[in-house]
Amino acid sequence: MDRPDPDPVKLLSQWGEWESGETPPGKVLANLKISGMRELLRSLVDSAGTSDS
Repeated sequence: MDRPDPDPVKLLSQWGEWESGETPPGKVLANLKISGMRELLRSLVDSAGTSDS
């Protein structure tokens, strides 16, 4: 099953929920993982020309 592309706005919103104390850290990490944080970070690293795998 293909995942949709990461949505940076959604990811930032989820991060903000943790910063405000609205959502516990474990739930935030799960949400970030499901929403594609790794893929977004990988694309940023790739576009910067850095290969720190």
